[in-house]
Amino acid sequence: MAPLVGSLVAFVVALLVGGLAIYVSASVIADADDYGHAVVTALFGAIGWALFSWIPLIGTILALVVWVGVINWRYPGGWKNAAVIGIVAWLAALVILAIVNTVLGLGIGAFGVPGV
Repeated sequence: MAPLVGSLVAFVVALLVGGLAIYVSASVIADADDYGHAVVTALFGAIGWALFSWIPLIGTILALVVWVGVINWRYPGGWKNAAVIGIVAWLAALVILAIVNTVLGLGIGAFGVPGV
């Protein structure tokens, strides 16, 4: 039971970090101010990434387009803004994780933000 609880806690923390990165990015780029919306976007983006990233040769590119598409669907501004939100979210996730993992000594990632 303990490994299941530990995995669940790690998932929730990583999802909250991914949501925070998207929230920071969307608040700057799209003037959005809803952390819950960002967490749900991170969850949908992670599901989209998981569904397509495994495809040989084109999976990573296809998954990235799907992830940006999820951001485009969830936030106003079109594909260009969605791509910028994605880039800024990725950078924000790197900074957040560097601080959290250094200060707290955790080894967590950011669920819902690819490559982090």
